[in-house]
Amino acid sequence: MHPFRAAVEAKQWDALPQLLAEDVVFRSPIAHKPYHGRDTVGAILSAVSNVFEDLTYAKEIGGEGDADHALVFNAKVGVLDIQGCDFLHTREDGLIDEFTVMLRPLKAVTLFAEKMSIQFAAAMEQMAQAHAGAEAAK
Repeated sequence: MHPFRAAVEAKQWDALPQLLAEDVVFRSPIAHKPYHGRDTVGAILSAVSNVFEDLTYAKEIGGEGDADHALVFNAKVGVLDIQGCDFLHTREDGLIDEFTVMLRPLKAVTLFAEKMSIQFAAAMEQMAQAHAGAEAAK
């Protein structure tokens, strides 16, 4: 089992950033441009954990030692069922350097996008405040 899947299934959301390369690239189904960097992607994943309910992985494609993995999942967004796939690429050191998410059906994706915009804005604000506090402490 991929360490990312294991952490998600254990609801260890705080452990996810440590699985990401510092220069990870994240492609979202609801954003036109990719997001870059461990801190930003960590904030996205934290926001997702507040939007998805009952997330379970149904299938994992890619074996131990493979650089590429596909993790097929099911979840709920409000009362709607959503299905998706996390496509992960890992470097030789095992850190995820490319992360792409695909989602369906459209009605659930639309609701997900609405809820994520609120959660993501809050996560980015929290990250900015933490960064400002760290700069002030220097």
